[in-house]
Amino acid sequence: MKNLNRKIFLISAVLILIAIMLYNSLSQPGIGELKSEFKKITATRNEQNDGPILRAYIVTIDKLNLTDMTSYGNFMPHTKYGNTKVYFFYPNKPFPKKINLIEPVFDKTFDKYCLAVYEKNGMGEAVVRGF
Repeated sequence: MKNLNRKIFLISAVLILIAIMLYNSLSQPGIGELKSEFKKITATRNEQNDGPILRAYIVTIDKLNLTDMTSYGNFMPHTKYGNTKVYFFYPNKPFPKKINLIEPVFDKTFDKYCLAVYEKNGMGEAVVRGF
């Protein structure tokens, strides 16, 4: 009887631990929890897998919120020693439909409509700056 109680206790403890781990894994914050509304328009990535991975995104945002822009950028994929850039635009203003990895990343006519650029460099340092 003593051995049976011990097994039940151990099995219960393991099941509780698994339940806690599953809850923590599935309840992580994401883009949906941000106050601003984002829509990814286009993205590009270099095909070179033996060097730094470069990523660039065009995203629309409903209101200018630097905290949400930084959080959104942090949710984007990033590779060590790579570079990730996110260009933010208002959805009701003109914005580019295509993006390149080399300068100019989009047509210069859209420069005046770009709200900000999030950039995470190869060392993992992230910054949001006006365009």
